[in-house]
Amino acid sequence: MMNNANEISKETKLYGYIGEHAGASRFSAVLNKRFKADGKDAMMIPMNIREDDFYFTLSNMKKSHLSGAVIANEYATRVLEVLDDATALVRRSGMCDLVLKEGDKLRGELFGMRALSEHLKDLRAHKIALIGTNAHAKAFSFLACGFEVDYFHDNLEELMAFTKEVELEAADMNRIAEGMQIDLSGYDAVLDFSNMASFSMVQKLGMLNLDMKSTKEFSPLRQRASELGASYTSYDDMIEKLTQAVYRLI
Repeated sequence: MMNNANEISKETKLYGYIGEHAGASRFSAVLNKRFKADGKDAMMIPMNIREDDFYFTLSNMKKSHLSGAVIANEYATRVLEVLDDATALVRRSGMCDLVLKEGDKLRGELFGMRALSEHLKDLRAHKIALIGTNAHAKAFSFLACGFEVDYFHDNLEELMAFTKEVELEAADMNRIAEGMQIDLSGYDAVLDFSNMASFSMVQKLGMLNLDMKSTKEFSPLRQRASELGASYTSYDDMIEKLTQAVYRLI
């Protein structure tokens, strides 16, 4: 993958896009188009990396010609042990989706959840249903100032522990599980960061429904949105917003 001029010089700053199906994503092409439009001597290269090879690839970035790498969604929680430094949001959430090389050290940043938060604000979404307690849910919760967020999970004890960890007082906690009938139509946006296999219990979805999964990943939210005729936004649908966020950082 090269830029539109198919030219790489010794001065060209190279970045990687690391994912299991990186070559199938438009991320690199969209960012490279932005680099060229702004006259930047930089390029992003998609790198298809299997799960077994991820740690080796990232840990050896210090010795490579890469100046940094965007980490695809499926590997974002496997980065921290490789980093020499990281932002507070990366450390507190446990996820990282941008690694920058500074000398012989790797620094971790988090741009995806910031881009999602900005996207929701641009759409004037206010009331949010957040499903799940993983690192993505933590990161969004730390960035949720200005939103009214209700929290959903299939295990209320785990949800209570989660709200305590992200320092939420008097959080609105709700159980969501098979056999229930859930109406989420009162929410401006529904964010799924859970490991639920099905949303058959959801009778109505929100105005916006997002889960930051690529089209190569199975998405029960996408499946349920299709069944109910509701909107759905994936990671790939947000490529423009996501590349803008990366561009600002690098």
